[in-house]
Amino acid sequence: MNEFVLYHQQDRVVTLTLNDPDMRNALSTQEQYDAIVAAVSRVQEDASVSCVILTGAGSAFCSGGNLNDMKYKSGISGGSPYDIRDNYRRGIQKIALALYNLDLPTIAAINGPAIGAGCDLTCMCDIRIASDKARMAESFVKLGITPGDGGAWLLPRVVGMSKAAEMTFTGEVLDAQQALACGLVSRVVPHERLLEEAMTLAQRIAANPRPALRMAKRLLREGPHQRLEAALDLAGSYQAIAHFTSEHAAAVEAFLAARKH
Repeated sequence: MNEFVLYHQQDRVVTLTLNDPDMRNALSTQEQYDAIVAAVSRVQEDASVSCVILTGAGSAFCSGGNLNDMKYKSGISGGSPYDIRDNYRRGIQKIALALYNLDLPTIAAINGPAIGAGCDLTCMCDIRIASDKARMAESFVKLGITPGDGGAWLLPRVVGMSKAAEMTFTGEVLDAQQALACGLVSRVVPHERLLEEAMTLAQRIAANPRPALRMAKRLLREGPHQRLEAALDLAGSYQAIAHFTSEHAAAVEAFLAARKH
């Protein structure tokens, strides 16, 4: 198989492309899980990167799990119930932790179907932009299983509990406009312009000071789990750090200089 995650950097933006189009970028092997986690770790440690785009090669973003693995009890579905639980822990659940905890802003550019684990993969990102060919579904119940990758935790934080429950309990597919209407994606663009639109947004984000981006994302991530007092304390601490960065000093100088003209 070709390298499953293609890594491409343009200026301060990295694009990660799931690269198994013949299998519609289905997630089924430990090598695939490890490849995604390794790419995310590489981005996390690279000071030259300020924003990440995640997309899929071919006609699909990610079709979810591999049905043959489920049928023949192989891959992540192989072994005893205890084995399967551990397969999830060391496999796809590591992707959820890596992507969700990445300090840098992430954009899912959804180029086609994002089904089951593919839908949840988009929810691990901060922003979702959909091609008009995108289709999304929290489809696990259709196969008699549950979201094993964190979808039941992620999806309500994106679309709210009521819509997440509807999607989870019906397993039905949303088209791009339905995904937009419920807030699952923030915009829908013509298919041929998807990566261009995602890159334009990523570059607008990456133009801002990297330390501030990282701390702002961490505040957004931690906020829902904190009491207001704890959130305010963390916000004040990050603000104090930000005030002493060279990027802050340069930005203030630039704003003041612009006022004079």
